[in-house]
Amino acid sequence: MNIISSLEWRYATKKFDASKKLTSQQIDILKKAFNLTATSFGLQPIKLVVIENKKLQEKFVEPSFNQRQVADCSHLLVICIENDTTSEDINTYFDLEKKTRNISEDTVGAFRKQLLEMYKSWGLEKRQLSAKYQAYIALGNLITVCAVEQIDNCPMEGFIPSKIDEILNLKELNLQSILMLPVGYRAEDDLMNGQKKVRKQLNEVIIDIK
Repeated sequence: MNIISSLEWRYATKKFDASKKLTSQQIDILKKAFNLTATSFGLQPIKLVVIENKKLQEKFVEPSFNQRQVADCSHLLVICIENDTTSEDINTYFDLEKKTRNISEDTVGAFRKQLLEMYKSWGLEKRQLSAKYQAYIALGNLITVCAVEQIDNCPMEGFIPSKIDEILNLKELNLQSILMLPVGYRAEDDLMNGQKKVRKQLNEVIIDIK
């Protein structure tokens, strides 16, 4: 499939075939795609929890308003943000950039100082909001990669984050859950399987300026 055909093939899967499992190679692709997601300034204030444990997945059903996708999918992906983006995080990034690209502090020093000052001035609430935006970018990237790789998925905001955080002990990891993405294979009797996509016409959503 080309990319457009792949995107036409995908839909938000409402019922997964619980008997089918994704391969480790498929999951590795999703992990690498997540890590390659664009984030503001490259700071990556996000983490991905990958769950392949049916007993654990069952615990997610109730706080997900009884949506069975979280239990019946092959793997449950939980996109999290760090509770804060600290000066230490920013310095760690620039130190890694220097090492990776073999560049000096003279090259990055001014930008390092600018980001340190900017993030400090934002306050915690704005820093967390920025991190949440990055989580949504990661979700969009994963959905597209899933389409290309013929992996069914269902992006989810409909859950109680505090309950998910408790199940996964995220507080101890200085993380909080933002989004979930069950992945696997659609069930043949999924109500939405084979349904035509409902989308506006291109001229209703695209504004061309020449």
